[in-house]
Amino acid sequence: MNWRKNKFTDFIQSKEEFGEIKSVSFRDIINGRIFTRTMVTKQMPFFIYLAFMGFLYIGNHYKMEELMRNVATLNKDLKELRYEAITTSSELMYMSKQSEVLKKVRANNLNLEELTEPPRKLKVRK
Repeated sequence: MNWRKNKFTDFIQSKEEFGEIKSVSFRDIINGRIFTRTMVTKQMPFFIYLAFMGFLYIGNHYKMEELMRNVATLNKDLKELRYEAITTSSELMYMSKQSEVLKKVRANNLNLEELTEPPRKLKVRK
């Protein structure tokens, strides 16, 4: 039974600190007197470290949300541009058909004629 008492006294160094643990009340927490206790003041660097890590975690979370919104916007823009590229290429293929080119030539009165015989390859002698 004596070893149980020693177990707790290993962590608490003086009887004053042990008395402080017993005498903590809700009123001490509300009016802030708990922060003047020696036990709490010794742990203050650890509390500051925990608060700093919490701020880093929250900041990282907000930054990742912003990046995810940017990625979603860029994916939406990419999809729209892909649709536009497909539409433009299909319009270009339609406009470059021989019958469509002939219609445009006749509409603009360019006085060009359609070939009736296939083109020939010219051979040049050196």
